[in-house]
Amino acid sequence: MSDYQLSKALLTGRDDAVMVGVLDRPVHRALVAPFQALRDDAARAGFDLRIVSGFRSFDRQLAIWNAKASGQRTLLDSRGCELAFETLDESALVDCILRWSALPGASRHHWGSDIDVIDAAAVPDDYDVQLTPAEVDDDGPFAPMHDWLDKQLSNGAGYGFFRPYNEDRGGIAPERWHLSYAPLSARCEAALRPAVLRQQLEDSELLLKANVLARLDELFRRYVSVPAEVYPSAYAPLLVEGERE
Repeated sequence: MSDYQLSKALLTGRDDAVMVGVLDRPVHRALVAPFQALRDDAARAGFDLRIVSGFRSFDRQLAIWNAKASGQRTLLDSRGCELAFETLDESALVDCILRWSALPGASRHHWGSDIDVIDAAAVPDDYDVQLTPAEVDDDGPFAPMHDWLDKQLSNGAGYGFFRPYNEDRGGIAPERWHLSYAPLSARCEAALRPAVLRQQLEDSELLLKANVLARLDELFRRYVSVPAEVYPSAYAPLLVEGERE
């Protein structure tokens, strides 16, 4: 059995009882020590590793989804360019939203295991973080820290953290800023099944609900599941173990 208590409420963002604050951002308590170790290493390398997004509740994710589904929030294509809301049919709109935002109940941020990070030392205190490819790639302000992180993760010095969206697999766009704590997220990934998600969505005020539910198995495979081979090899077996619990 896992050391982590994984209820349906925790998996779908409806339970924050095990979340604690780290630099004013809520995360699962299991992250506190490994994140601090990674942050200390970053500081010695000249970076100020900060969390800009940690735990996110079902209701918060629902608000983000519904704002995009109603045209109240900007929609982006795969290159990060703005799209015209009125040009998209329902299926195209669902895919467009999922390219950059998770379904409520299916966000890895619900677990408290996943965080979005920046190098606070690279920008002014009043900098408006966007979490876009331009910030983390090439000459972006956070690129040097992520180059350093790449080396740490590849050398096994990431304290269990990895990048779940390290490349474009046809689902969620690559997110270099997104880190996941494998010892916890692998367990959560194994426990979150389409049937659990369907139950949460059926009882919600989700816009585009009929389209989402009709395609849920396909959407789950494409936009929710992260392949076992993306996880650090030491933690990939937890995916299988979690399914047996």
